[in-house]
Amino acid sequence: MTLLSVNLTLVTIALPAAVLWDMDGTLVDSEPYWMEAESALVSAFGGEWTAEDGRDLIGAGLYQSASIFQRKGVDLSATEIVEALSQTVLDRLRRDVPWRPGVLDLIADLRSAGIPCGIVTMSLRPAAAFIAERLGIEHVVSGSDVANEKPHPEAYVSGAALFNVDAAACVAIEDSINGLRSAVASGARSLAVPSHQPIPENPDYTVWPTLDGRTADDIIELFAARKVA
Repeated sequence: MTLLSVNLTLVTIALPAAVLWDMDGTLVDSEPYWMEAESALVSAFGGEWTAEDGRDLIGAGLYQSASIFQRKGVDLSATEIVEALSQTVLDRLRRDVPWRPGVLDLIADLRSAGIPCGIVTMSLRPAAAFIAERLGIEHVVSGSDVANEKPHPEAYVSGAALFNVDAAACVAIEDSINGLRSAVASGARSLAVPSHQPIPENPDYTVWPTLDGRTADDIIELFAARKVA
């Protein structure tokens, strides 16, 4: 009888320290709410707001966008514009939260795998806190908390710091070009899940058409496959 000796090698797979989620268009399909709010605001001042105008603002910082509304004839300060739009969207979310496909199942699976989640959004804190509470997420960076809006990396750097890690230890999930620029610049492993804005393929990030059917194992594999500098 021949005895075979089998050597088993245990491989330790590194887990992301956290998954940092954009909110609008990524966790929730709230972009139509924003577009409706934008159109109503401009119309109230006698201007015209098109669907293309709305798509152009996807992923842009709220305060960065305020001047666009002023050029459209909205006679309000930047702060008044941001607060008016934000309150309208929050009111809609309180009536109905349109979760993106696969989000709730994936967050539950990440929790089961011991991988925490945070929210990194340019929406103001009231809306971000509302969605975070619905999801049982503790750590939030909102547009109220940063000096530099996306595409600056500050938001994702700050989000990772809430978990006492660098952004490079995290996976960031986004739906917009501006958001991806922020995530990539922070050093996070970046994942694009397009909603209302097409996302081109790029070696700096991975594109998945949907999160539906995705699991914590998929996120772990994505994180493990990141390029080593």
